[in-house]
Amino acid sequence: MIDSKLFRQAMGQFATGITVVSANDKSGDGVKGVTVNAFMSLSLAPCLIALSLRNEATMTDHLNETDYFGISILAEDQQDYSMIFSNQLQVEEPVKFDFLAGTPVLPGALVQLVCEKESEVVAGDHTIYIAKVNRIELNENAPLIYFGGQYRKLD
Repeated sequence: MIDSKLFRQAMGQFATGITVVSANDKSGDGVKGVTVNAFMSLSLAPCLIALSLRNEATMTDHLNETDYFGISILAEDQQDYSMIFSNQLQVEEPVKFDFLAGTPVLPGALVQLVCEKESEVVAGDHTIYIAKVNRIELNENAPLIYFGGQYRKLD
């Protein structure tokens, strides 16, 4: 059996972009979000994405209760958003969101996606969500990268 720490270290050698997944809270409590780097494009026709969340993450409950969510692909100057939504940084004021078709996304993100959940698959200790992309907004900037357990920027 492979040691989970070794596996995590090995997977950390794969450079990824960083996203924040956000959804309106059904209880009327505002917007919920979580930092996710397990994200990928899945299909061009139709336009589908996939993302993976730990089953015990509170955002999993929110995604199970909604059909629509936003994905913000973070720009290189948005590391604070990544840290806020991964509970590494506490802020006094709530984060302000833009809304596309009523779906929350982060302002200034490199890419803003409005997604409609298609299906979900439980895989080990994670759930993989597959969603159709209904809207895309692009902004000029460079991406925030995560590699080897550290935030990086492209040179």
